[in-house]
Amino acid sequence: MTRLPVSVPWLARNDVRLFLTSAAILFVELLLIRWIPANVRYIGFFSNFLLIASFLGIGLGILLGRNGRHVSLSVFAVLLLLTVGLVIRAQLNVQVQSDDELFFGLAESGAADVNFLVLPLVVILVAAVLAALAMPLGPLLRSMPPLKAYGIDIAGSLVGIAGFTLLSAVGTGPMLWFIVVAVLLVLLMAGSGLTARSAVGLVAMAMVLFAVQIQVAGRPGEVWSPYYRISTYQDQIQRTHINVNGIPHQALHEVEAGKEEFYEQIYQWFPGRTYERVLVVGAGSGSDVALALARGAQHVDAVEIDPQIMEIGVDRHPDRPYDDPRVTRIVNDGRAFLRTTDQRYDLVVFALPDSLTLVSTTANVRLESFLFTEEAFASVRDHLTDDGVFVLYNYYREDWLITKLSDMLAETFASPPLLQTYDSRKAAIAAGPLVTALGGGPPPGDAVDPVPEVGEPTPRAASDDWPFLYLRTGFIAPYYFLALGVLLAGALAAVAVGARATGTSMRRFSPHFFVLGVAFLLLETRSLVSFSLLFGTTWLVNSLAFFAILASVLLAVLINARWPIRRPQFLYAALFVTIAISFLLPPESLLFDPPALRYALAAGLAFAPVFFANLVFTRSFRDTKTADMAFASNLLGAMVGGALEYLALITGYQALLLVVAGLYALAYLFATRWRRLADVDLVADGDPSELDLRHEQALPTPST
Repeated sequence: MTRLPVSVPWLARNDVRLFLTSAAILFVELLLIRWIPANVRYIGFFSNFLLIASFLGIGLGILLGRNGRHVSLSVFAVLLLLTVGLVIRAQLNVQVQSDDELFFGLAESGAADVNFLVLPLVVILVAAVLAALAMPLGPLLRSMPPLKAYGIDIAGSLVGIAGFTLLSAVGTGPMLWFIVVAVLLVLLMAGSGLTARSAVGLVAMAMVLFAVQIQVAGRPGEVWSPYYRISTYQDQIQRTHINVNGIPHQALHEVEAGKEEFYEQIYQWFPGRTYERVLVVGAGSGSDVALALARGAQHVDAVEIDPQIMEIGVDRHPDRPYDDPRVTRIVNDGRAFLRTTDQRYDLVVFALPDSLTLVSTTANVRLESFLFTEEAFASVRDHLTDDGVFVLYNYYREDWLITKLSDMLAETFASPPLLQTYDSRKAAIAAGPLVTALGGGPPPGDAVDPVPEVGEPTPRAASDDWPFLYLRTGFIAPYYFLALGVLLAGALAAVAVGARATGTSMRRFSPHFFVLGVAFLLLETRSLVSFSLLFGTTWLVNSLAFFAILASVLLAVLINARWPIRRPQFLYAALFVTIAISFLLPPESLLFDPPALRYALAAGLAFAPVFFANLVFTRSFRDTKTADMAFASNLLGAMVGGALEYLALITGYQALLLVVAGLYALAYLFATRWRRLADVDLVADGDPSELDLRHEQALPTPST
């Protein structure tokens, strides 16, 4: 088919196409990871599955691109249309149930459709969309020296991440996101060459925009925060309710209106007691703040991580608590606020801070995970006055969870907490100096209930290393094993079929780069979790951490390009030393003041292994003869690393460093000692003449 003339010649340059392709891939990946969970209920708890699917899709795209035939970007547009149409029209839901794991927001009544095909279907669609977009990546990577190609790829990825992060930060919605994708598609088509098939892609993209616009128009008043799709509605008595990602989340009610019993429980236990200084963590739309003010608080610090939910409270709460001069509004992670404030409080309330999303797509840590650990409770203890009290309440639903929290509080405060259960779903628990002063006796007001006897297995206390409040013990649920097993088996089959279709020998598959991908994803996950603990689980902290990781990749590319390191032993030695230091000095050991020193040491501790890992990768990548297969192997390894991250549910995150060290040792052996069993396309280690030749080939030339 004859191509039409390219209207913008510079878009046809390989370096520009590689940059735009990489930016588009990261932008689309983040868009799908954000947009799909907002429309498919509860899949947000499995968003790392979408990340795994993304790695699989990009790796497959590079593999399929080896056949040398031009594949129209219209395929990507058509697959994107299919994905968008299915998600919007089918109203898909994921439902999971387990006696030893809780998903807050999950409807026990079965309101969510039981559809076990939803997760694999979404995974397949995400992988297919990104595979179609990534197919030009292989030829582009082969068209220039490896390090130059990798540097351009990372720069494009940074722009893609920065663009989507900026759009999310300013509160834009999916309509603008998909418009950006349409613009990127047009630029990529103009660079790769317009054909008659391009019209199919443009029509498909226009239909995507039309479908998204119809969805947006059908949801008036909907807003997007950095964490959720937020909608509101009013019930028959004109009370405002908040839904997040389509799941009921909060109700804005007057103080004296009928509400759950646990809100008033601390005041019923100690009638006549006034709490002058109050901290409300998870302040949300303001109902708990309004109650504290009505009960005599002189000052309330209201901490809420989601700015849009707080703004809804500012505008719509009937008691107008956020307009009261006694209230200070704070948009931050609760644990981060406790770490940075020197205030002491008469009452600290954890006001149902249960999120419906994960901190990062590479970790099973939720927004509130570090609020419910033994170390977090100790931080609350340190911020209570001499007769202060700490209360938390929620729809706990399981006796073992109530027992777990009660035991953690008893350990932290060296005194049994007060407990009131209302039915099998709800409870209020209080601890602190005011409770300790009772000497184990009853409070002056309302009665208390005994802590439930739950038998074996004994609930495991949540810690900063194992921050899984909603797991009874360290275990991986069977449905995770099943889903991961099916996903990995499907990935293996897809890679085999792709290799056969393109006539690519599996000997081109790189075990060395595959293992590097597995190890780096685990290392990145642990680093992001550490940063979330030290600086908060906000979107800004996680965005900055991702930028820092990619910036370290660019720095590693520069170092290996300017000062080529011929022997890898020194790099691996430095990597193992930094991993050992990180293991011996866990993140919680850095929870000290001043914040500037903590930040510097934490950044060094968290990212030193990441930096040396990037030096190891770029050193090997510089000397590979088939950059596309090395890159594809690395991405497929990252997919497996995303699956191995579930080990943290058993071991905690610190132990992942031992797995990381073992994987990098294996990668070293593949590159230096077991070459006959490993990579045929890496220059033999220790051959200076060959290394010099490869370095000369890697230098940029005017023609590239």
